[in-house]
Amino acid sequence: MDISIIHITLFVLAVFLGFELITKVPPTLHTPLMSGTNAISGVTLVGAILAAGHGGSQNLVNILGFVAVTLATINVVGGFMVTNRMLAMFKRKD
Repeated sequence: MDISIIHITLFVLAVFLGFELITKVPPTLHTPLMSGTNAISGVTLVGAILAAGHGGSQNLVNILGFVAVTLATINVVGGFMVTNRMLAMFKRKD
C-alpha cells in the first residue's frame, strides 16, 4: 500500500478540523455531545480493528492499527462512563 500526498493531506486536514471543532465546543455542551459521539467512536473502533487485523507484512500498519484500537476503546469506554454519570444525575432519588 502506497501512502500518497493525498492521504497525508487528508490526515492533516482531519486532525486540524477535529482540533478546531473540539476547542470551539462550550463546556456546557461537551457532556451531551459526548454521548452522541459514542456511535462515531464505535465506527472508528471497527475501522481500527480492521486496520490492526490487516494480514499484510506491513508492521507500521499493524502498529498504528493497534494504537488506533487502544485509543478508540478508551474513547468509547470513557464516553459511556460520562454518559452514565450524566444520566444518573437525572434519576429520581427514592
